[in-house]
Amino acid sequence: MKMTATETRIQQTYRQEEVQEILQLAIAQKSNRGEFTREQLFEMAAELDLTPETVQAAEKAWLNQQLDAQKRKAFDKYRWHQIKQKFGKYLITNTFLVTLDLLKDSHLSWSLIILLIWGLFLSLDAWKEYHLQGEEYDRAFESWKRKYELRRSAKLLWQSFKERLNRAC
Repeated sequence: MKMTATETRIQQTYRQEEVQEILQLAIAQKSNRGEFTREQLFEMAAELDLTPETVQAAEKAWLNQQLDAQKRKAFDKYRWHQIKQKFGKYLITNTFLVTLDLLKDSHLSWSLIILLIWGLFLSLDAWKEYHLQGEEYDRAFESWKRKYELRRSAKLLWQSFKERLNRAC
């Protein structure tokens, strides 16, 4: 299969995304380990005529994105834990109720209604939690994050108070 002259000609202009992809490939080929020091980051940026301030701002934004991604992962883990706890309570309680109903009449009557209604609400709750997207997910995440930060602040304040109290004694 022979390539034509137009197919082998390299583009003269690139979109920003294309530049990023090409540079990522070039950087990946340059380093065997795929790791760079902060000093190397600033050297590469200088070669691209980027000021240290620009790189520091980008680095800070990247770190904030990483922190946000970690918090979102913790939030998703928390939601999964909540659903598992609710499901565990559902199983334990309904096992007891079904057993009690079977011992009384040897067939299911009233416990089946409780089992189905509670199961419906549990299913709707699980569906709601895991089908949150966009603004709904962001609102739920922000609410969780505020509570998380408040608990963390209270814990740090309590630890600080205990340390001061221990030093005073």
